[in-house]
Amino acid sequence: MSRYRLNPAPAQEAVLRDHCGHARYIWNLAVEQHSHWHPGRKGVPGYVEQCRQLTEARAEHPWLAAGSQMVQQQALRDFAQAMANFFGGTHNRPSWRKAGRDEGFRVVALKPGGVRRLSRHVGEIQVPKAGWVRFRWSRDVPPDAKSYRVTLDRAGRWHVAFAVIPAPVPAPGNGQTVGIDRGVAVSAALSTGQPLHCPALTARERARLRRLQRKLARATRGSNRRRRLKRGIARLKARERDRRKDWAEKASTDIARRFDLIRVEDLKITNMTRAAKGTRENPGRNVRQKAGLNRGILAQGWGLLVRRLEDKAPGRVEKISPAFTSQRCSACGRVDRGSRESQAVFRCTACGFAANADVNAAINIAALHAVTARGGDGVTRPVNREPHLLLHSG
Repeated sequence: MSRYRLNPAPAQEAVLRDHCGHARYIWNLAVEQHSHWHPGRKGVPGYVEQCRQLTEARAEHPWLAAGSQMVQQQALRDFAQAMANFFGGTHNRPSWRKAGRDEGFRVVALKPGGVRRLSRHVGEIQVPKAGWVRFRWSRDVPPDAKSYRVTLDRAGRWHVAFAVIPAPVPAPGNGQTVGIDRGVAVSAALSTGQPLHCPALTARERARLRRLQRKLARATRGSNRRRRLKRGIARLKARERDRRKDWAEKASTDIARRFDLIRVEDLKITNMTRAAKGTRENPGRNVRQKAGLNRGILAQGWGLLVRRLEDKAPGRVEKISPAFTSQRCSACGRVDRGSRESQAVFRCTACGFAANADVNAAINIAALHAVTARGGDGVTRPVNREPHLLLHSG
């Protein structure tokens, strides 16, 4: 999906906000409608029936009729697709959308003349009820785009994204395989020895973020001061998120161009970052430490990197079990937790092989050496634990 920065005029921004509000209102009505269904009752209305009900609602409520019918119908279409994804087992059940957090709408049937270029860095797109809205022409707009989505983030920035499926990155054809080990200190370590670091906020930016968060905790709810502080925090968070996305895009493109086969750990990131606070009856342990670890994991863009690799190199990304890949010597095959001297150093207790711990794990991943809990090699041959019988698995 190609995204561009949208620059609406004040009057146009008011129209865009109305579209966002209408789309969110229709979506929430559909969520409420489906929430009343239970086994034994008559089936909930589908997309066609909901569109008929929308027509009746627009005739009854002038404020709804003043909005774009296409925007409102596409909210129902998006909800129908979300329910299909839920029943297909690929997504969670659609939930309520909140003002200030879920701001956006979709427009379909984009005409060939609906986008035009004004200058080197300025273009225009035709939005229902708002007319021609300018956006930054940072790269060429896909000529085959048929629809687009307009969104407003928490930092107050408008974006327009054209729904297109980009062509995959062609394989280099060199027969090379790379393993990727993901971590917190090093975002991703390649089996070639190359470390990849996801950029974060600078020390000065982190200090400003902490200062704004402390002020926000003392601000009165509903006040203009609290609103300004939330906007300042959102801008810093958006800056960090943009850097993470930019890093993931560039890193995934580079990896997809250099290697024919890409192997990564099959990590359950959602489970790994689940809160440890527990319940009142069974409170969790080391909650603050676990929360800090969760933030560190999420800041590294683990899931985003692999997702973009799968998009750009379809069929060339393999996920393997991460079991004991960090404790296995990539030179001799011995598995011993004592070989992991520290977070960064791996020194085999059997053969003395020394390397960066993340790189050693990445080499095991590239070689499909995922060791089972009983000591057997998950794909190749069993790991021999006798020092005098260790074989080189290079």
